[in-house]
Amino acid sequence: MIAALLARWRVSDEIEDSASERASSHMSNRMSSRIEVVSRVSGRRRWTVEQKLFVLRDAFGPDGCVRTACERHDVGSGSIYTWRRQAMSGELAGVRKLAEPAFAEVQISEQPALPAPTVAASSGGVIGIELPSGIRVSVDATVDADALSRVIGILTR
Repeated sequence: MIAALLARWRVSDEIEDSASERASSHMSNRMSSRIEVVSRVSGRRRWTVEQKLFVLRDAFGPDGCVRTACERHDVGSGSIYTWRRQAMSGELAGVRKLAEPAFAEVQISEQPALPAPTVAASSGGVIGIELPSGIRVSVDATVDADALSRVIGILTR
C-alpha cells in the first residue's frame, strides 16, 4: 500500500516538473529583468521618544510630508498621527498637562440694597411701578402681593 502511494507521488511530481519547465520557458520571454524588493518590518517595533520626535520633525517640519516620512522610516501613518497627538498633549515626553477647569470660580455675595421702587397710583385702580433700571410695571389693585414681589425680584436682578 505504501509502495502504491510512493509510486503515485513520483508520477505526480514528474507531471508537475514537466509542466513547470514548459511554463518557465514560455514565461521567460515575457518577464522583465527589473526586480523590486518590498520589505516590511514584521511584528511590533519599539520606538524611543527621540526616534518618534525625529520622525515627527520629518513628517511635520517645514518641508515635511507624512507619506514621505512613512516610507523613509518604515512606519504607518496611524502611528505618526498618534505620536503627534501624544506630543501635543505632553504625553510623549512623559509630562501630562493638568486638565483645565471646565467651570469658572463663582463667588456669591449679598445682593446690594436697591432703592425702593417708585409707586405711582393712577386713576382706575391701576398701579404703575417704575424700577431703577427704567422698567415700568403696571398692575391693578387685585394683584397678588407675593406674585408681584417675585416679579419685581426677578426684574431687579
